Amino acid sequence: MSEISFDEFLKVDIRVGRIVKAEPYPEARKPAIKLWVDFGPEIGEKKSSAQITAHYAPAALPGKKVLAVVNFPPRQIGKFISEVLVLGLPDENGEVVLLTPDKDVPVGGRMF
Repeated sequence: MSEISFDEFLKVDIRVGRIVKAEPYPEARKPAIKLWVDFGPEIGEKKSSAQITAHYAPAALPGKKVLAVVNFPPRQIGKFISEVLVLGLPDENGEVVLLTPDKDVPVGGRMF
């Protein structure tokens, strides 16, 4: 494990957002879901491609709050541009479980 300074950590902008739309992404190399996430008025709505199909169906995701890195450059995922990195942790089988706040917090809030 390599160490980073606290100042380096502060450069990573992690915010809470609410999923407003989710669609299957069958064209992706690995099974994925296209997400549209609202981060509030400061950042707005951003897109992400997430490999979360083992635990989540697109129809169940709208309204769910998630944590995401919002200051990475956009990344081309097939024909889809992913603008943020939605965060998750692997379960015992290596499948992604989304990181979510355990209390109600406003969208756009920054993790610190």
